[in-house]
Amino acid sequence: MGPIPGTDSVTYATQKLETFNISPVERDTGLSKDTLRMWERRYRFPTPMRDANGERIYPLGQVEKLRLIKRLMDRGHRPGRIIAHSVDELAILANARGATDDRRELEIFLRLVKTHDSAELRRHLNQALMRHGLQRFVLDIVAPLNVAIGDAWMRGELAVFEEHLYTEQMTGVLRHALSTIQPQGRAPRVLLTTFPNEMHALGLLMAESLLAIEGAWCISLGSETPVAEIARAGAAHRVQIVALSFSSASSDKLLAAGLMQLRSQLPADILIWAGGAAVERARKPIFGVELIPSLDRMIELVKQWRTLHASI
Repeated sequence: MGPIPGTDSVTYATQKLETFNISPVERDTGLSKDTLRMWERRYRFPTPMRDANGERIYPLGQVEKLRLIKRLMDRGHRPGRIIAHSVDELAILANARGATDDRRELEIFLRLVKTHDSAELRRHLNQALMRHGLQRFVLDIVAPLNVAIGDAWMRGELAVFEEHLYTEQMTGVLRHALSTIQPQGRAPRVLLTTFPNEMHALGLLMAESLLAIEGAWCISLGSETPVAEIARAGAAHRVQIVALSFSSASSDKLLAAGLMQLRSQLPADILIWAGGAAVERARKPIFGVELIPSLDRMIELVKQWRTLHASI
């Protein structure tokens, strides 16, 4: 798990641990501030440190454990019986029913799309977001649900308007979640867009969500930006990375040609990251372009970039 919403409050303790103050921990775990303080007294966990102002700050490892505990509480476990378990033990317990629960959750979403119940679909999506936190919501719910929706459409089980209904509701949920993350200009600065004729913008929102959680400063141009304009925007915003999304409908040849054209128009010190379903099937590397086959890999690359550019 990477950093969580509210990266404005990210600080670094003297031990160089990544830490978070109580407000973003509350938002990401779904555990109230009063609950966190009560557990601290009753169970002696979590055990936050204190910043220079005496405010509680929580190490990343404790946040991960809190999220697992909340996930198990949602399934009926009592905190007093599980809070002493290690993260590994909690993960095993959570994953024992995790796959079945995730499949059941996807089936609920598909049913709501097919019955055209947009209000109930939006409610269920927001509830899933609260349960999982934004990062796991994108990785464990949105990504597989996109595949399920696409497969259902290909089989003729979903109409075009139903696929559009899903996309609109999911877009709204992600945009609202992004609006709650207060950026503070942390590096890297990332420009997000798609090439012309690439209209599927949901992938961009997924990438932006994960990048924002990791503390990146995101500048989104939306979809269908001409290559020359992407290069101009990259220079104007002084970005370190240009990130592009490619849906499964993208042509492999056009994808490669567009990326090579963009590479020739951007300064060498601006990285190009390309992700999405079309990139997953790419077999040949493209000079000067990082092909990202999964969202998890993108998270790793952000962490690597920040390690290499620690002074920025």
